[in-house]
Amino acid sequence: MKQLVRFLPLCWLLAGAGCTPGHPSPGLPIAFYNCENLFDTVDNPNTNDDEFTPGGLYHYTQATYEQKLHNIATVLQSMGYNNGQAYPALIGLAEVENAEVLRALTHQPELERMNYQFAITTGHDKRGINVGLLYDSTRFRKISESAIGITSDSGSIATRDILYVCGTLAGDTVHIFVNHWPSRRNDSQNEGQAPNNRLLAAQRLKEIATECQKANPGARIIVMGDFNDNPTDSSMTHILGAQGSPTQLPATALYNPYAAIYSGGGGTENYRGSWNLFDQIIVSAPFMNSTSGIQLDSATIYKPNFITEQRHNIGAPRRSFIGTYLADGYSDHFPVMIYLSRH
Repeated sequence: MKQLVRFLPLCWLLAGAGCTPGHPSPGLPIAFYNCENLFDTVDNPNTNDDEFTPGGLYHYTQATYEQKLHNIATVLQSMGYNNGQAYPALIGLAEVENAEVLRALTHQPELERMNYQFAITTGHDKRGINVGLLYDSTRFRKISESAIGITSDSGSIATRDILYVCGTLAGDTVHIFVNHWPSRRNDSQNEGQAPNNRLLAAQRLKEIATECQKANPGARIIVMGDFNDNPTDSSMTHILGAQGSPTQLPATALYNPYAAIYSGGGGTENYRGSWNLFDQIIVSAPFMNSTSGIQLDSATIYKPNFITEQRHNIGAPRRSFIGTYLADGYSDHFPVMIYLSRH
């Protein structure tokens, strides 16, 4: 918490720099994508990444790694082509191993001309996967970044860090939180015991968002991630306080546009034939009810045909691996995108 608070005053000093009300600008895309095991081939002795090495269970060779980079870069590149206006200014990523992987991703032919720089967390996951943020340095000026740790009541590390990045986008200061909350795999072990670690993550995120809003009630906050919970689950609604309706939002509220998409049957991950919408982008009230500055226009699940299964489990994400077999797909999650405009 101390590291985050140290950055906040600088963010507030720069808030609104360059802000001049005017006509809405073309749609400004923001994206989030769970990359499904974007590892390099190097064995890290401090993590359980052995499966993703040439001699590991997935036979993860240099050729596999290079194909995986190409596939993820192709998806990110297509976001710009398909929206017809601009590439995403910000792209949150989950299941990326380290900074070298993100550096290699930004240097892929599909992305290398797009001015993407990155921030990434670096620990607290046994498998060695982290969250990161790509940002177009010509549209987003980073002010600060830090990792937000999540601990249990006993003080032990509960789950992966949340990545916090503060910067200016289209003239407004924005606070970005990139998340990858714990899976549901061990939920049955928590019955009748302490809350599961997703609830701890939600509580920690809420605390930090509240700190931002206390410092500036008009703070523009973007929360994105793979939450391993749906928009209607308690972690999202009761603890984080992300509301599903854009009307009559309190000044410090968070709005989740994916609640309506989920209620309409939308999903980003298909588990045994059932859809979950674990991947979401949530914004604070000033994106909805301010008379000037950047505003939320729309939200969507990004699922072009080429990343969608056409033969087996039709309509589901075309994943990279089926079991341990390389299927040469993209991810087991669809990306999500929101579009902002400046008023």
